[in-house]
Amino acid sequence: MGIVRTAECIEAADRSEPIETGVLTVDLGALVSNWRKLAALSQGADCGAVVKADGYGLGQAAVMRALLKAGCETFFVASLLEGETARALAPGADIYVFDGIVPGCAPRLAAAGLRPCIGSFAELEDWSALGVTLARRLEAAIHFDTGMNRLGFSPADAAAVAERARTIAPKLVMSHFLSAQLPDSPVNARQIADFLAARAHFPGVAASLAASSGVFLPQRPHFDLIRPGYALYGGNPTPGAANPMAPVASLAARIISLHDLSTGETVGYDGVWAAPRPSRVATIGAGYADGLPVSATAAPGKAAGEAVVGGVRCPFVGRVSMDYIVLDVTDAPEAASRRGEWVELLGATIGVEELAGRARTIGYEVLTRLGRRYARRYVGG
Repeated sequence: MGIVRTAECIEAADRSEPIETGVLTVDLGALVSNWRKLAALSQGADCGAVVKADGYGLGQAAVMRALLKAGCETFFVASLLEGETARALAPGADIYVFDGIVPGCAPRLAAAGLRPCIGSFAELEDWSALGVTLARRLEAAIHFDTGMNRLGFSPADAAAVAERARTIAPKLVMSHFLSAQLPDSPVNARQIADFLAARAHFPGVAASLAASSGVFLPQRPHFDLIRPGYALYGGNPTPGAANPMAPVASLAARIISLHDLSTGETVGYDGVWAAPRPSRVATIGAGYADGLPVSATAAPGKAAGEAVVGGVRCPFVGRVSMDYIVLDVTDAPEAASRRGEWVELLGATIGVEELAGRARTIGYEVLTRLGRRYARRYVGG
C-alpha cells in the first residue's frame, strides 16, 4: 500500500475525533514492503530490524507487530528499557541492545533474555560473572569499533576478546560503518578489512556490519545479518540517488485560524518575516513540540519549510513556535485554506528528506522527534 493521502487522513480523523489538530498516519504495509525489499537485497543474509527510539518515532509496538507477522526474527534496540518492551512484544525473538551493559543492568538484561552488544572488557567481565552466578553462559554480541570511535573493542584486541569471551556465548560479531552513505569513501573498504580480521577470531559466530546504507554499498558487506533502521521507515539510504524505499509516514495538520495582512506586517515572535505583499496567512495546530524543527523557520534569504494546501505548496512564515506554524496561503485555493481544513506537512508531496533539508537537519531527526500529541493512524500491514 502506498502513502496515505492527506484527504484520507482527514476522513479518518473526522469519523472518530473531530477535535484533532494533527494526524500522523503510518503505513505498515509500506514498512513491511521495505523490510522485504531489503531482505531480498541481502543476498541470503538474514534481515533484522532496528526499532530503537520508539520505532524511529512511528511506534515500536505497531512496527514490531507488523514485522513479526512478516517474518522478522531479530530486533535491535538502544537501551535496556527498549529491550524489555521489545521482549514483551516478541517473546521468541533475538533482541540485541546497542548500549551493551550499563553498570548495574546486567541482571535485568539476563532476566529479559536480551543480548547486550558488548564492547569493553569491563562489560565482558560483568556478563561472564553473572553467567557464573546463574550457572550458564549468557548470550551476547561482540561489538568491534572499526572507525566510529564511539562503542566497541579495538580490532587489535580481537584475539584477547575471543579468549575472554569463552566464558560467555557470543551469538553475533558486529561493527558499524561511519561513511556508508558515501559509497566511494575509502574508509568503507578499510572498515570491511578490519572487521574481517576481527571476525576471524570467532569462527562459527554470525557477523553483521551493514545497516541501512551499508546494504547498498558496492562491496555488498552483508555477511550473515543486516540490520536496517532508517530505510525501513522510508528514509533514503542512498543520498544523491532516488530513494529506493517506499514512504511510510504522512502527517497532516488542521488550519485553526486565518489572517489577512498588509504589506510589511510581520508574523510570529520577533517579527522575523514580513509580508512582501498583501497576504493571507493560516495558522495550523502543529509546532516544534510536535517534532517540526524550529530550524524550518522563515527568515530573509532562508528557505523555509512548506506545507501543501489544496495541491499548492505554501511556505512557513515567521518562526516555528511550540504549538503553531503560520503558512502563507495567498496562492492556495480558497476552498482548501479555510478554518478546519487540513494541510499536508509530510507525505506524498513533501518527503522526510525534503522536510529535513529545509530545516537543515537530517531525516532521522525528523522521524524520531515526531511528537506524541498527534492522533496516530495505522494502516496496512
